[in-house]
Amino acid sequence: MVKGIKICGVSDKETLEYILNHSNPPKFIGFITNYKKSKRYVKFDTLKKLTNTKRNNVSYVSVLVNPNDEILDKLKNLKIDYYQLYDVGPERTKFIKEKYNKKIISSILIQKKQDVENYKFYQEISDIILFDGKGYEKSIGFNHNLLNHVSPNITKMIAGNINIDNIPDLKNKIGRAHVWTPVTDVSRMPSSA
Repeated sequence: MVKGIKICGVSDKETLEYILNHSNPPKFIGFITNYKKSKRYVKFDTLKKLTNTKRNNVSYVSVLVNPNDEILDKLKNLKIDYYQLYDVGPERTKFIKEKYNKKIISSILIQKKQDVENYKFYQEISDIILFDGKGYEKSIGFNHNLLNHVSPNITKMIAGNINIDNIPDLKNKIGRAHVWTPVTDVSRMPSSA
């Protein structure tokens, strides 16, 4: 069972409005905020305009890789509901959550079985735990069966080379041990990709 969809990498107003006005909008929309290597990176002035777009019940997510205080101070007054953090330790995550009063999605990068256990360091701090492949802008997948023993008591999100064609397969792979209801994070690839 898929609990909801997050579309990540939206970078223009036309796409954003199309998604928001769709008959089945996602639960979350993500903006790549400080990772300039990504083709989906959004400059601050554009981000400001995008986050001012009326969104009904969709949550806006700022995707951040090891953000410094300068970028966090710049973002603090934008209409963003969640900070999705990559490469941020538990103590810094707690500091960011408390200082900026934002909900937190902690990204756990998965390559091998031992990586999955890192979620335990964030489960008391974060609102959502995101399990992702080690690829950042490349959207690299990983073996989703590694998640079968993750606690059912946390709110989960799953990413890593997920697209509309493999969601049914994903639903069959996870959840054998218990009911797994992740939010699915689908990347929006730019038309030039």
